[in-house]
Amino acid sequence: MTDDERERGQVAPADAAPELIEGAPSDECDDDRGERRLVTDGGRDTGPLPGVPSTDSADAGCGCGDSCGCGGHDEAVRPDGGATASNVDEHGKLKPVEFTEPAAGVSQDVEDGRPDERVNVPDGVELDTPGYGIRAEMSDIEEPDGKTWFMELDEAVIQNDRCIQCGTCVAACPSDSIGIGEDDLPKLVKMCTGCSLCWDMCPRGGLRYERQWKITGGEDNVKGAGDPITEFSAKVEDDWRENAQDGGLVTSVLCHLLEADEIDGALVATESDEEPWKAESFLATTPEECIENAGSFYNQTLALGNLDLSQWAHKLGVPLSEASLALVGTPCEIEGIRALQDFEWDYAAQEDGVRAIDYTIALMCTKNFNYYSLIGEQLAEKRDVQPEDIGKLDVLDGEMRVYDHDGDPILVEDVEAFHDAALKGCDECADFTGYCADLTVGSVGSSDEYSSVIVRTEQGLRAWELTEPDLDYHDLEDRSAIGGLQSWDKKKAFESLERPFDPDAPRFIDYADHAEQYGTELHPHEADH
Repeated sequence: MTDDERERGQVAPADAAPELIEGAPSDECDDDRGERRLVTDGGRDTGPLPGVPSTDSADAGCGCGDSCGCGGHDEAVRPDGGATASNVDEHGKLKPVEFTEPAAGVSQDVEDGRPDERVNVPDGVELDTPGYGIRAEMSDIEEPDGKTWFMELDEAVIQNDRCIQCGTCVAACPSDSIGIGEDDLPKLVKMCTGCSLCWDMCPRGGLRYERQWKITGGEDNVKGAGDPITEFSAKVEDDWRENAQDGGLVTSVLCHLLEADEIDGALVATESDEEPWKAESFLATTPEECIENAGSFYNQTLALGNLDLSQWAHKLGVPLSEASLALVGTPCEIEGIRALQDFEWDYAAQEDGVRAIDYTIALMCTKNFNYYSLIGEQLAEKRDVQPEDIGKLDVLDGEMRVYDHDGDPILVEDVEAFHDAALKGCDECADFTGYCADLTVGSVGSSDEYSSVIVRTEQGLRAWELTEPDLDYHDLEDRSAIGGLQSWDKKKAFESLERPFDPDAPRFIDYADHAEQYGTELHPHEADH
């Protein structure tokens, strides 16, 4: 290599200083032709910047390289070999950009139909969503023994028309995967983790409810009317009792608990704003709200599915984790909450609500009804009794009694005539008097305008003692009436249960055992449902 070549800067001497080596840039400049050129620390012009097109007409081609595809000087530079970008000018500078403001409160205009409906599918192409069976194709991991999924609860209880709409499965789910559908039945709203809790706690599924009585109430709590501490026939003498059921005992107890600061609220039933005589869950936090919602509804509210206290936070004057509540419900709902409270599992959004229930009041119950079947089909369609004309509903002395807004009877008929509207899972229940509750209240065993009150626990006795000074009460009038109806209810349950009734058996029933006894499909989550 000659000294002349080195002088022209083509090659650096081996002992040259690093800053004089070509390609170690320190500055850039524009020459007279408008090119961006590289200048080294030595001040020598080393030519155009790599990758920057030349604008000199003397240069061959466009200056972009052999594979550019731009077509030379007469075409705008197209770096991707395609059309010129629409938002830049001929010099490659960004043009002013205009944005269209999105419409507010307007949904995308699409054709009517289901959101998951596939349109314009080519003939012969199958795009059906795979069933649960695809799990076996995706993974060969063996499922642990005893793992139970919501799909199995759905198969054995909900789809089998045995759900009693207590809401226990919703409250039990630690991942908030279970919600309430438009048909007032539990439904999966996101992925099931297979924790088994919804199955274990369901009074028509994995929970052996008669074992729950014994755990709650003692060794002899499976005979007659249970083993109460004390029993009364009582009524409230306040004027508001006219709108209450029977003697108004439940409302009076709740009012006194609130006034004594024993509770911060009571989960009760209220009438839906949209559908007359349809019960919905409501948290009453004042005596006035309790009185306003006095009375009975003959459909379930899925009360335990409404224990997410965040929805009631605006009404509670204490932190949710410190709230104390009373729950009024059917015997199956009380069985459910007692079972949930027996374990220290985390129930996700329902956790604070489950732990907040300090008082439970059970309503004597032989059966409950599906709202749409009772009010819509049996009364409105078959008997022309419209919901808006009903002032009061009552099931008393084996009769369905319907009154108008003046208190006059519209219909009095044997309750068995409404059997088709009843929840079929109620047939399996032998818990007429609510063995697991602190207090049981109903009309059986007392004369008109009086309520029968059974005090079962020390907590129930505390509630009674707060209420008793404002009551007209005496000893329970007819214990045999309660015991007789309890025996009838138990006999009917024995006929309907496909499994053994055994208070001494384990609390939880394995799904495989239940499936064998009820003829339910095993592992429905693995089938292509």
